[in-house]
Amino acid sequence: MPKTSARLLALLSLLQARRDWPGALLAARLDVSARTVRRDVERLRELGYPIAAFKGPDGGYRLDAGTQLPPLLFDDEQAVALAIALQLATTAGAGIEEAAARALHTVRQVMPARLRRRIDVLRVTAVEPSASRAQPQVDSGVLMALGAAVHAREVLRFDYTPVSPPEAGDDGGRPPPRRVQPHHLVTWGGRWYLVAWDLDREDWRTFRADRIAPRTPTGPRFTPRELPGGAVAAFVTSRFRGSDGSGDWPCRGEVILDLPAAAVSGYARDAVVEELGPHRCRFVLGSWSWAGLAASIGRFDADIEVVGPAELRDAFAQLARRYADAATDAPAGRRRREEPGGRRAQQQPKEVRSQEN
Repeated sequence: MPKTSARLLALLSLLQARRDWPGALLAARLDVSARTVRRDVERLRELGYPIAAFKGPDGGYRLDAGTQLPPLLFDDEQAVALAIALQLATTAGAGIEEAAARALHTVRQVMPARLRRRIDVLRVTAVEPSASRAQPQVDSGVLMALGAAVHAREVLRFDYTPVSPPEAGDDGGRPPPRRVQPHHLVTWGGRWYLVAWDLDREDWRTFRADRIAPRTPTGPRFTPRELPGGAVAAFVTSRFRGSDGSGDWPCRGEVILDLPAAAVSGYARDAVVEELGPHRCRFVLGSWSWAGLAASIGRFDADIEVVGPAELRDAFAQLARRYADAATDAPAGRRRREEPGGRRAQQQPKEVRSQEN
């Protein structure tokens, strides 16, 4: 029979692994009697662990939530996973960075040396997309309010700060509060977003959480609608790609590059690269605009053969004219850029417009 201290740790680990444990099964797993299990449960209760007993044919025990935080027990994999998650939380932009850093220090201090060595070799560094533009921070209270509304399925009212100030009106320029049915709180590219059904616009919207100021109280409960596509990941991906909800890019083209597939695949992102020979490959890529797709392909220093579609070929021709104008600073190029309905007005992805309405 294992020593009492080791047996208590084993019992606690089992109680944390599943919700309900029949007493006979616990006794069998620990290779002790049911009476010993009862004594060990009492010892854990004295240490602050809220272990409840349930009756029935297979009466047993469960570890409930308590009013205070007792000592926690993690196995090696759980401890390393917790340390990695806390490192990521220090870059989450959720207003919990300092608390996450302190928690990571606390967890590391109580880890055995073998685990400290494992997590010390992994350091997560957040790299901003632009050195001159830091990612916006979201107040943790706002995230908690949004998460609570999502969980309770209650209509949420909030003030939303637009990208540009609205024109002054009868209300002094302040837009009315938004009314939405909140469905999911997600992160994308280092920012937090609320996915919701806009009751006034009768459409799905994504709102940047750092621009939301929730109002209280929340509204009535609602029956959740089904997201287009079903899965929130596919929905958010399609919005940020400007597609129709399929999750794919709205513009997808195919070319042949005079480069080896091995030289292209390292820079292909989510493209499909197929080797056609020692110095040629097929390259299929998507983007939110044809001009953007042509520009992405043009970054490869190689001859390009357009397989299709025709819109991609037209985009290459348009970029060729623009680049030629830029090289000569021709006035005709500037006139084309300023023509009504020109490509410049179409460069903003559809999802950006929808999330900042």
